[in-house]
Order: sequence, then C-alpha cells, then structure tokens
Amino acid sequence: MSTFSESKLNEVASQSLYTTFTNSNTILYSYKIFSRVLKEGKVLELGPAEGLMTPHLLAYDPELTVIEGSSVFAAQLKEKYPSLKVINSLFEETVLEDTFDFIILGHVLEHVADPVLLLQVIKKWLAPGGKVLCAVPNAQSLHRQAAVEMGLLETVFSQSAKDIHHGHMRIYAPETFKTDFTKAGYHIDHFGGYWLKPISDKQIEESWTQEMLSAFLKLGESYPEIAAEIYIIASL
Repeated sequence: MSTFSESKLNEVASQSLYTTFTNSNTILYSYKIFSRVLKEGKVLELGPAEGLMTPHLLAYDPELTVIEGSSVFAAQLKEKYPSLKVINSLFEETVLEDTFDFIILGHVLEHVADPVLLLQVIKKWLAPGGKVLCAVPNAQSLHRQAAVEMGLLETVFSQSAKDIHHGHMRIYAPETFKTDFTKAGYHIDHFGGYWLKPISDKQIEESWTQEMLSAFLKLGESYPEIAAEIYIIASL
C-alpha cells in the first residue's frame, strides 16, 4: 500500500508544511465537517502528523488511538498528548485487536500506493455500524484549473511542487475518490467538499486575512465539484 520507508516519512516530517496558515485551517475545517458525524465512542486516527486534529478527537475518545508512520511525529504526539495510544507503524504493517466506531483518514489516501487495499484493510478495524471519515485534495479545484489555463500545470492531475514535497502519489477527482470507496466495498453515506480556492497557498498567505480564508472554506461546501478539498463519510 505504501512505498514510503520510515526514513522517507521522517524526511517529510522534518520539512513539514502542515502547520502553515492555509494547511492548518484546512485540517481544522475538515474536523469541523467530521464533527457533524462524530459521537462519543472509540476513535482511530490514521496519519495525524503534528496532530492538528488530534486534540479535538480526544474529546470524543480520551483514549484515542493513532497510527503514525513517522517516528518523529509519533514521538511529538506522545509527548504532547500523553493519554494517546500512539502506534508508530506503517498502516499495512499494523495489527490491531480493537475495533472502532470512527476511523479518520485526513489526507491519507493520496499518499498510499494502493488506496483500495488500505480501505479494505481498515474494514476489520471498523466496529458494527462504524463510519470512515476521509478527506483528500481535489484535482478539479478551481485553483488547479486556473493553473492549467496559465500553463503552470499540464493537467489538473499533474503534481505541483507542493504535491511532490508532501509525497502525494495521486490527486483525486470526485469520481475517482468515490470509485475507490465503492471498489473497497463501502456504502458512501455522504460526499461533499469545502474551500473554494481561487489562487495558490503562497498567494493566500501573502494577502488574505483569517476572515477571508474562513469565508472561502465555507463557500466550498456549496461547490463540492470544484472545491479544493473533498470528503466522504462511508460505512459498510
């Protein structure tokens, strides 16, 4: 599923951009979306990185379990949140006895070589009636379409420098995202999007206020097909 070694994951962790103004707001908005579904119960978070969503998930499960492939991020998480059950492992090498009411995949599927296989693997970790909450970047985002028109990207599926930096292995479109869940045997309870993003992160960070970014994050919910981020709530 993953072609990344721990050393490669640690390299990404040492040069992380996940806590920048735009990225941190994106992650926290995905939590806002997920919180509409989340209830108290057993929660598993895959690939939390610095753990921007993690403290919010602890409110639903004080003994939250996280699987993090980078030993750098795993150590930081354990130090910051002592009650966490931190498993430092690649997803495909993880063995879990527990099952969970909610499994969170915040920007995970674009990083693995075989996302359908990963979705099938986590089925056995899902409790009866449980839900998978998943968010990924959208190839059809307004800003990626503009980049193609400007000649900055060959197609909306081409990788930008930032995609390469983050180790993305694919860029999903709404239909390919839904197809992977269907292939893995899930029922899609809800598909949506957030963040109507007209320009690049760098341009936003140079000139936008928090109020502007918050407004465009919300506006994206009305235009999921061209939003910068798309998400799926799924069950078995």
